[in-house]
Amino acid sequence: MAIKPRAGFEPATTALPRQFLDDDWDKFEEYLLRVYPEKTARDRLNYARQYGKCLFDGNFSDLKMLSEEKRGHILKALSALAKYCGMYEDFKKLVRDYGMKWSGKAKDQLLIQRLTKVVDPDEIFIWVKTVKGEFPEIGDFMDLIAITGMRLDEAVKSYNLIVKLAREKRLDEYYNVANNALENYKFKDLFIRRTKKSFVAFVPPSLVKRIADNEPLGTANAILKKLQKRGIQCRFGDVREAHASFITKYLKPSEIDFIHGRIGTSVFMQNYFNPSLVSDLRDRVFMAIAEIQNKIA
Repeated sequence: MAIKPRAGFEPATTALPRQFLDDDWDKFEEYLLRVYPEKTARDRLNYARQYGKCLFDGNFSDLKMLSEEKRGHILKALSALAKYCGMYEDFKKLVRDYGMKWSGKAKDQLLIQRLTKVVDPDEIFIWVKTVKGEFPEIGDFMDLIAITGMRLDEAVKSYNLIVKLAREKRLDEYYNVANNALENYKFKDLFIRRTKKSFVAFVPPSLVKRIADNEPLGTANAILKKLQKRGIQCRFGDVREAHASFITKYLKPSEIDFIHGRIGTSVFMQNYFNPSLVSDLRDRVFMAIAEIQNKIA
């Protein structure tokens, strides 16, 4: 027999549990794809389909038996489902009544994980060289992601936007030659999302020119599958992490946050930091880029 919700919890009065059919899931999927990147949206949908009954029945007892990491993914999915269905207050009450936390791993756990995950700091750059050797057709893309630290889906969008605008003779609308910067902030639909953002990316003009002469890439998922079929581990998230760590030699934390699209919660970042007033920011970024280029050449 299933464990009943804790005393005092009143299940949602909506009839959605019995009426949420295939068409509803299709519409929910469309909603997710508008709010999240494709991979995240697919993960949210899969977990919501599998565990949505827990939300609709007002019973999270099954979730307590799962690992903290998996439960976190499920709760994020159910949170999205609850917002879509107008049941978010019910969801919050369930989380509270069942004594659950879903903020992810503690900060100290994340730091320890990073310290133990990579033994040789150069191993990520060696991985980039390996991928370039196996797939020369995406060599310029690997250079782009290694020197900018953009997320995989952001780098794909940036790469394809360069190709598209170059063919339309409009590349100057995106690439600021004076600053040697891709101005992602001008294309909000692509780069300024609810939780993940990319404002600018400093890129040497020689790399932009090479990309402009290439064919567009497929999706981020297509690139992942390409590596998986060849048996190569996908480490794009590690590239972003290595980039952030490496450029600490040249940039301050606030500057790295800006480069990586993080506004942060500090009063300084939210109200005072203005990268246009940091006159030597570009020069210091390009000092880091030169070192990274040598490591992945």
